[in-house]
Amino acid sequence: MARGRKFNSNGELSKKLLLEKAIELFSDKGYHHTKISDIVKAANVTQPTFYLYFKSKDALYNDLNAQFQSGFFAVMNSKSTDIIEYGLQGFVTLLEQKLLNLFVYIIENPELTKIGFIESKQAQLVKNQMTQQLLHLIYLHDCDKDLQLYSVDIKIMIDCLVGSIERLIITNLLEEKRLPAELANDIVQLYFWKTKEVI
Repeated sequence: MARGRKFNSNGELSKKLLLEKAIELFSDKGYHHTKISDIVKAANVTQPTFYLYFKSKDALYNDLNAQFQSGFFAVMNSKSTDIIEYGLQGFVTLLEQKLLNLFVYIIENPELTKIGFIESKQAQLVKNQMTQQLLHLIYLHDCDKDLQLYSVDIKIMIDCLVGSIERLIITNLLEEKRLPAELANDIVQLYFWKTKEVI
């Protein structure tokens, strides 16, 4: 019989606790002010138990970033069966739906979001990929010419959009000042009100 811990054993519970407490501590204190000793103490396990599952604090942090990115891009890459319209209206409708789904994911994972979308080094890569995905959707919906109504480079516009999304997640969504649907609608109205008048 193979050695090792069975799934749902105390070992799996220990790993789950380590991940949960690490998310809490990294989110609250930041990466540099969180020590392995803090994590094992909060999880009520020993330091050798930590090293059964993670090579280092950095490896654990990277696992948490990967966990956030997996959920984030699952939401961003999900296809909508409801939206089949192309052109600018199709893009704007799809964008609002994606933002709503993303904000629901963030509300369900606020501490992981703080790590993976706001504070970690990988967060900038996530936002760069988000910009690329949104640009891809614009070209996919063949609405880049429509967006020239703004007389601004589309990449700059989308970079600003992603920056606004990040800021509004911090100031409104995580602070529970706006509901996901309200914030998604606010962002779409802010950036695309002119296009809605033309459509």
